[in-house]
Amino acid sequence: MSDGFGIRAFQRGDTEAVIALWEDAGLTRPWNDPRADIERKLAVRPELFLVAEEPAPADGTARIVGSVMAGYDGHRGWLYYLASTSERRGAGIGRALVAESERLLRAMGCPKVQLMVREGNEQVLGFYDALGYERFTVSNTGKRLIADA
Repeated sequence: MSDGFGIRAFQRGDTEAVIALWEDAGLTRPWNDPRADIERKLAVRPELFLVAEEPAPADGTARIVGSVMAGYDGHRGWLYYLASTSERRGAGIGRALVAESERLLRAMGCPKVQLMVREGNEQVLGFYDALGYERFTVSNTGKRLIADA
């Protein structure tokens, strides 16, 4: 526990709180079902799906204040769905989640980690710049294999 939060692996009971966090952070999109994304992640390296939580107050319910999904395909690692609650941004939650993801990926032998940031999101790009991430000029392409909606 540091700075009033701890980091642990996602548990199914975290689902609604994590989806609410993603919605608050503007990470959800109509074409991606967040529940399906969670189920897919739980089927592949679920130990790389992390949440940050505040300790339980007197009522005994801890509160999810951050999340990140990391992945590793044997070539490079990826970070997805990094978020912290709006009232806790700047408190080190995102930095701690990235650092723990990097630690876990490094332990798996992952030599490099990448992520995607939506165009024009300079605040998020600045966050990653401060963590030593390098910007690339690339074009992303994709193809939906399973429609969520």
